[in-house]
Amino acid sequence: LFGIIIIMNSKSNLDSALKCFVFFLISQPLIYLIEVPFLGWSIMGYYKNWIIWTLLTLPMGYIGYYMKKDKWWGLLILTPMLFFLGAHYAGYLGKTIFSFPLHLLSCIFCLATMFIYVLYIFKDKKLKIAGVIISGIIVIIMTVLTLLNPQEYNTTILVSGGKDNLIFDDSYTAYLADKKYGELYFKYEEGIEDYVLNAKFKKAGKTEIIIESPNGEKTIYDITIKSDTYDLKKK
Repeated sequence: LFGIIIIMNSKSNLDSALKCFVFFLISQPLIYLIEVPFLGWSIMGYYKNWIIWTLLTLPMGYIGYYMKKDKWWGLLILTPMLFFLGAHYAGYLGKTIFSFPLHLLSCIFCLATMFIYVLYIFKDKKLKIAGVIISGIIVIIMTVLTLLNPQEYNTTILVSGGKDNLIFDDSYTAYLADKKYGELYFKYEEGIEDYVLNAKFKKAGKTEIIIESPNGEKTIYDITIKSDTYDLKKK
């Protein structure tokens, strides 16, 4: 968003390149520094990737300036950005479906700006229409792919003989009280030479894990499923 605003308000290719570079050179370290009190100094390790992207803002800002010419090649320059936004839209849509309303605003932002950029940058009506069509096609493809390949959270829930001293093997059965949250299955792990209870979660929320022995004895856990973690408590 800020890159587009800078480019569209620049006076030349060089002006665009330098302003984009300086903006990201200052803004990205600030973002990580703001996060340090909450996540620790280790978060700065991620900045090494942003250093590369910051350097790339020089050629991207320079080339991006040609979008102001209101020509077909301007749309060609913008299209990779639309695909970039489309990929993020798909990722956020998957997270929103899995754990509503997580990342709902992120999803809406990516979706909306795909069309706003086209309408804001170009004055030629044909370019506007072509850009809207390209954005629309990307949104449809990404939406279909996300719905056909919904987000899953795969993890190990329990190890046989763990802290609760619950011994189990593949003769036991395990299931979620509400099956819409996913499925459970036992697996023998060669590394620890014992059985584990794995989960394939399809939705965030609260439900129960029920583990049943061959003789019908049940052990029940309350579980709160989140996007990439869970809280488990034996009843």
